Amino acid sequence: MAKRDFYEILGVAKNASEEDIKKAYRKLAMKYHPDRNPDNKEAEEKFKEVKEAYEMLTNPEKREAYDRYGHAGVDPNMGAGGFGGFGGGAGFGDAFGDIFGDIFGGGRGRSSGPQVYRGADLRYNLEITLEQAAHGFDTTIRVPSWDKCDTCHGTGAKPGTSPVTCSTCHGHGQVRMQQGFFSIQQTCPKCHGSGKVIPEPCAACGGAGRIKRNKTLEVKIPAGIDNGMRIRSTGNGEPGTNGGPPGDLYVEIHIKPHAVFQREGDDLHCEMPISFTKAALGGEIEVPTLSGKVSFTVPEGTQTGKTFRLKGKGIKGVRSGYTGDLFCHVVVETPVKLTEKQKELLREFDRLTKEGGAKHSPQSKGWMDKVKDFFE
Repeated sequence: MAKRDFYEILGVAKNASEEDIKKAYRKLAMKYHPDRNPDNKEAEEKFKEVKEAYEMLTNPEKREAYDRYGHAGVDPNMGAGGFGGFGGGAGFGDAFGDIFGDIFGGGRGRSSGPQVYRGADLRYNLEITLEQAAHGFDTTIRVPSWDKCDTCHGTGAKPGTSPVTCSTCHGHGQVRMQQGFFSIQQTCPKCHGSGKVIPEPCAACGGAGRIKRNKTLEVKIPAGIDNGMRIRSTGNGEPGTNGGPPGDLYVEIHIKPHAVFQREGDDLHCEMPISFTKAALGGEIEVPTLSGKVSFTVPEGTQTGKTFRLKGKGIKGVRSGYTGDLFCHVVVETPVKLTEKQKELLREFDRLTKEGGAKHSPQSKGWMDKVKDFFE
């Protein structure tokens, strides 16, 4: 499937300024962000599309390549386009060098320095209670992170020594291999694209220039957050390569099962056991909510399965303008472990109920009528 034009994705003209591009990106990113569209795959794909377009058009070199060659100029999987003719500055070998440089080198064929890459995003799974999700809270988390090595101060070289320019690529991070009129550009095998080599590596970090440590971060959990939502902590992902920007950390929320309530969106549901006597005679009962206990009256003759709705006793979601409701589902409890006296009273009650006729058990009468109709 052909990729859409980056300018079309952001809804800007081809001569748009960087500020216009940023404004368009902010508007679309807010609209399609995964946190605002949970479980919406279409919005997630649009967000990725918008993000890619923004990253390409705010990078001067990539924008120039895109304006000149289209997607082929910035996508290493497509190869560089635009031969520019076989005369007038770019030779036949240079043209093909650009193409194969992109395929094998993982970057623009004419890059003159080490490749810069953004760090990877990280995910942290945070388990919280339903009460914490409803009311919000501040917490701290510990995540693995890479810090600058204290011994070599990030150079990767043994104290008293310094990295030196790679003699193979002369600091460019890439090398060209000429085969006839083909010029293939690829990452330097000696310095691995950094443009520097370390003759004497630092013993503390092994020449990496960084060491792994746990980092403590403060995270604000907003009231009303739901299961599966994510909170982004900008710049706390993996560090970039060759001076590239770091990735982001996404804190993904997982809500523990609750002993009383089940959550559906902003509403809460609970089963409410009541005694046989309370169901028959009615009366006031007390039920729990996330903000304390409340009382209401159950009418006489209440049946199992009856649902009572308590408005505004649910959860106010992150993006909701109102608070959800609490739905209490009645379960009439059958008494157990009865004494002989209790059993005798129930038998007497049953006899008197039957003498009163079907008016005492309308549901049973209706069911029996349906059974008779079925067999007849």
